[in-house]
Amino acid sequence: MIQPTRFSTWQTFGLVLMRLLIGWHFLYEGVTKLYSPSWTAKGYLMSATYMQSFFQWMAGDSMISIIDTLNIGALMVVGVCLIIGFKTRFASVIGIGLLLFYFLAHPPFPGFPQGVTEGSYWMINKNLIEAAALLVVFLFPTSTSFGLERLFAKKEIQSSTT
Repeated sequence: MIQPTRFSTWQTFGLVLMRLLIGWHFLYEGVTKLYSPSWTAKGYLMSATYMQSFFQWMAGDSMISIIDTLNIGALMVVGVCLIIGFKTRFASVIGIGLLLFYFLAHPPFPGFPQGVTEGSYWMINKNLIEAAALLVVFLFPTSTSFGLERLFAKKEIQSSTT
């Protein structure tokens, strides 16, 4: 049973804000890909600089439509779950997995070619930082303080006290 969080108001506010912002980012990425008929992950996967054979297999003609659909669906599910505060721990795990795949395809390791980036990275990039933030969301769930899971937590608490 998930217990309601016991953080200060400001701690809860900060954690909820982080969860909502990450949720918005995931949902936005999924929706823009869904409504862009020419979008595909094929180019990103084919240009992978690490684990090339694995990512090129994913980009193959027999797999790419499945990969594109799973990517869009996972982005949107993670985004919606984080925003509405429902199954946030599950969404965090899925989000971390996606971000680690993105990270591994183009890791900012010394000696690896860097594609189009917004700056010069060394070992750490936005994907890894957002994955770490999702780990915080997983470890410090706030959905029983602000989210749909709050409705279920109240029912569980009421039924356990009667």
